[in-house]
Amino acid sequence: MSYYRSSNSNYYRPSLFGGFKYFPPVIKTLLITNVAVFLLADVVARFTINGVPVEPYLAQVLFLFPIGNGFQVWQLFTYMFMHGGITHLLFNMFALWMFGMELENGWGSRKFLLYYMICGLGAGISNLFIGPLFANPGPTVGASGAIYGVLLAFGILYPDRPIFMFFLPPIRARYFVMFYILVELYSGITGTSDNIAHFAHLGGAAVGLIFLLIDQDRIPLRRLWGSSRLRIVRPEHANRFSIPRHEEVTDASYRDVGDEEERVDQQRIDAILDKISKNGYQSLTEDEKKILFDASKRLN
Repeated sequence: MSYYRSSNSNYYRPSLFGGFKYFPPVIKTLLITNVAVFLLADVVARFTINGVPVEPYLAQVLFLFPIGNGFQVWQLFTYMFMHGGITHLLFNMFALWMFGMELENGWGSRKFLLYYMICGLGAGISNLFIGPLFANPGPTVGASGAIYGVLLAFGILYPDRPIFMFFLPPIRARYFVMFYILVELYSGITGTSDNIAHFAHLGGAAVGLIFLLIDQDRIPLRRLWGSSRLRIVRPEHANRFSIPRHEEVTDASYRDVGDEEERVDQQRIDAILDKISKNGYQSLTEDEKKILFDASKRLN
């Protein structure tokens, strides 16, 4: 394990040499999938059919092409797992490991995967509709749009964490993210001809920001959605949902439930621990946090 210290708290992140078993499941799956797809695509691209190379057909199906020039809906997902070269792949996977590990450990795997895919989808849509306004459109590949969403979330949730870049002094995460976003914005607006989909990067970061604002209730979308789903029950159906007024009431029986209560409490604690492992500590309700706190006091 490698341990790091910030001005606010201590925390740890497994090092690359600590073993692949320390990687949370979504990060591990994404790393394996991206590397496997890259290697498989490289092998398949070398084949020919009746003397015709397979590589152009592979690109036509899996790359993200501009609308009206080969675009297919599934390309919004497949392009995230295609890369233009080994350097492109390695930089994206290193950034995913570096910034995504703590997000998945804090959020839980399900939420992190949802966030990653939404950012990648938003990056693709942004590149389709906004990118052509500033540069000539072309086929797009890479997980960079989703990675920029991960980078933005890390900078917002852990703004004071030090980022070490080469031999430079450590930079706080908030400034690191701001610098990269500004560079992408400048490059995108000026139409820099570097064959980089800048608006895919910016789109991934923008969608990530919207996701975080909704998740933190700064945009009350969840409350509006919840209220819109309220239904009015018609009078003729109301009695189906009402509590019966005349029920036979019997005397309660008494018995010793000490062992049973202890067993139920342990089952509840196990369920809470399972919930933390799947969705993170933030997903617990106040009652669940209190139960866990009381249990820890009893153990001490």
